[in-house]
Amino acid sequence: MICGTTKLIAHLGYPTESFKAPMIYNPYFEREGIDAIVVPMGCKADDYPAFLRLFFRLSNAHGALVTMPHKVTTTTLVDEVQTTAAIAGACNAVRLDADGRLVGDMFDGEGFVRGVRGKGRELEGARALVVGAGGVGSAIAASLAKAGVAALGLFDSHAPLANGLADRLRKHYPQLVVTVGSNDPAGFEILVNATPLGMKAGDPLPMDVARIAPSAFVGEVVMKQEITPFLAAVRARGCAFQIGVDMLFEQIPAYLEFFGFPTTTSEDLRSVARLGYEETRS
Repeated sequence: MICGTTKLIAHLGYPTESFKAPMIYNPYFEREGIDAIVVPMGCKADDYPAFLRLFFRLSNAHGALVTMPHKVTTTTLVDEVQTTAAIAGACNAVRLDADGRLVGDMFDGEGFVRGVRGKGRELEGARALVVGAGGVGSAIAASLAKAGVAALGLFDSHAPLANGLADRLRKHYPQLVVTVGSNDPAGFEILVNATPLGMKAGDPLPMDVARIAPSAFVGEVVMKQEITPFLAAVRARGCAFQIGVDMLFEQIPAYLEFFGFPTTTSEDLRSVARLGYEETRS
C-alpha cells in the first residue's frame, strides 16, 4: 500500500517498456513490509539533468535507479561519485544522503561478475571482450578488471568511448593488458554484449558468433526478452551463457545496502519477483 510516508525510488530511463526492476524490488518491499516503492519514470536525455535534481527536491524522494541513456550523464550531476562509478565513467544508482548530498555509484559490473562466478566460471587470469563501452559496458569492464582478468578487449562503434575507458582502466590497473578497436571474439574466454543490440527486431548481432569458442562464457545485458537472438546463437554454438536479468538480480542485494534497506540474496529475490517475458521461458 502506497501512503504518505512511502519512500520513492525513481527508475529513470527512456524508453521504459523493458524495465524489469520494479517487478523485483516492489514484491520484495511488500513482503518485507518496507515502506518504499520503485516507480518507472520515462525521461528523455534533454530533460534528464533538470529532472534528476527536481526529483530529489521531493520530500519523499529516497533514491534513483538509473538506466539508458542517462548513466554517463549522471556522473556530472551528483555531488559525489564512488570509486567504481568513477572508473566506469557512469552511475546507475543515486542516493540522497542525510546532509542533502547526492551520491552516485555503479552496480552493473558487480552484478555481472557475481553472476559469472555464481555459475562456476573463474575470472582470474581470463581473457575478456566487452562489446559496448557506454555506461553498462564500462561498469562491466571495470569490475572484470577488479576481478583479476589478465586481458581485456574493448570495442564500441563510437571509438572515443572505448579509448576513454581504456585510458581509465590503464590508470587504475597498470598490469592489465587492454586492447581497443576490434569486436572479433576469437581467443577470448569471456564475452559480453554490453550494447543495446537485441532490443529491436532485426538488430545485427554484436559480434561474429561463428568465431566464438564453444568453451567460452557469454554474457548479455539486454533484458527485453530472456533469450535474445545473440544468446540463441551462442546457445546453438554450445556456449554457457548468462541472461541479462541475471546481472540485475545479482546486483540488487548491493543496491539495497546502498539505499539503506534490509538486504537479501539473489535467490530470494528470484522467488518473489513477478517477471514476464515476450517469449516463454526455456
